[in-house]
Amino acid sequence: MWLRDHGYPDRVFAIRKGGPADIRAAYAWLARELSLDAIVLVDGGTDLLMTGDEAGLGTPVEDVTSLLAAHTLDLPVKLAVCVGFGVDTYHGVCHAHFLENVAALSKSGAYHGVFALLPGIAATDAWLDAVDWVQRRTPGRESIVCASITDAARGEYGDHHSLTRTRAKGAELFINPLMSMVWGFDLDAVADRVLYRHDIAHATTPFEVAAAIEAFRDHIPLRPRRTIPA
Repeated sequence: MWLRDHGYPDRVFAIRKGGPADIRAAYAWLARELSLDAIVLVDGGTDLLMTGDEAGLGTPVEDVTSLLAAHTLDLPVKLAVCVGFGVDTYHGVCHAHFLENVAALSKSGAYHGVFALLPGIAATDAWLDAVDWVQRRTPGRESIVCASITDAARGEYGDHHSLTRTRAKGAELFINPLMSMVWGFDLDAVADRVLYRHDIAHATTPFEVAAAIEAFRDHIPLRPRRTIPA
C-alpha cells in the first residue's frame, strides 16, 4: 500500500453503511480502540454543511450519519472539514447557501478559516501522489471528486478532464482554485445546525435516512436557489 511504502501507519478502517445507530456504534468503537483524542471529519465537497432547508442537499446520507455519530463522541478536539468547493454543483448543491452557512458559523465562532492545498508543500505533494496511486489502481471507478480537487491544486482551470470517465459523459466541468481550498469548522456546531437530526434518529438503513430527509423537506419552506454574483 502507498501508506506503508512511504512510512505511514497503514491500518485503515472501513465502516459498513447503516442507520445512525450503527454508525454511532462504529465511531464509538473506533474512539475506544484507538484511544482517540481528536477527530477530523473530511467531506469531499460542501454538502456536509447543508442544514436541511437549502435548495439542494447534494448526497447527504453518509455525510450526516457520520457527522451526527462524531458529534456524540466525548473528545477534546472535533473538527469538520470541507474541500472541493463546486464539485457538488452536479448534485444540486447551491453554493450561495454553502457560503451563507459558513457566514452563520463564523458569526457563532465556529468557523476556523480556510487554507489552500499548494504543490511544493510536503504534505500536499504526498497527498497528490497518494491520490494518483489510488486512481491508477481503480480504472473506470476513479474518484471524480478527488480528480477535481487534485486538478485544481495543480492549477488546471475550466472544462479540464483528467479522467476518461468524465470526458465520456460529456459533462462540462468548472475546475478552479476554490476547489483546492480546505474549509474548517467546529464539528459540534455543524451538527447542531442539522434541522432534521431528530427525524432520522430511528432510521435503520441508508434508504430510511434518505426517506426521512425527503419527508422532512416536504413539510418546510426551502430557501430559494440563488446564484453567486459574478
